Amino acid sequence: MTKKERATFVINTLNDLYPSIPIPLDHKDPYTLLIAVLLSAQCTDVRVNLTTPHLFAKADNPFDMIQLSVEEIREIIKPCGLSPMKSKAIFGLSQILIEKYQGEVPQSFEALEELPGVGHKTASVVMSQAFGVPAFPVDTHIHRLMYRWGLTNGKNVVQTEKDAKAIFPKELWNDLHLQIIWYGREYSPARGWNLEKDIITKTIGRASVIKEAQKKSR
Repeated sequence: MTKKERATFVINTLNDLYPSIPIPLDHKDPYTLLIAVLLSAQCTDVRVNLTTPHLFAKADNPFDMIQLSVEEIREIIKPCGLSPMKSKAIFGLSQILIEKYQGEVPQSFEALEELPGVGHKTASVVMSQAFGVPAFPVDTHIHRLMYRWGLTNGKNVVQTEKDAKAIFPKELWNDLHLQIIWYGREYSPARGWNLEKDIITKTIGRASVIKEAQKKSR
């Protein structure tokens, strides 16, 4: 199979498995999505979704958020880990949104990436899921699967994102990155991986990856 044929197989398989695509992080608007994505760094989406209702009950907009102290925010978001850094970022970005953007979340990668605690991946998630702008946020699942499928040799997420954007049609990016995340969790995890259940890797996967998996299963 050529790389293009493998990409087509990925697209068709994921569309069959995930015709409707749930959004992993619970939110109601761009601001709550931004906060949820920020909290998800080195934390599971399940844990974030258990934590954000407590935070958003007190403050679900930047104006209410800055009425809380950094310490109060930190106490609420502790279960998500990295709470000292994340609480400062949430308070700081809320202040900036009020001062520079009338409390609204800006709709550009550049403006988002200037906010405290917001990197390229977080900005990409917000741009794609809140504003419908084509983006391809690469998390650990996507990075792992793109390598397993022989669609990137990327040693880092920057290269993997570049390769994903080059091989997949732009109009599919927003759905596709979510479909790959769900597939990675359900069929192609980092731990406890069963090649037999992973139809995509089994069919189009990198030869060395398949060989290694078969060796381990013996």
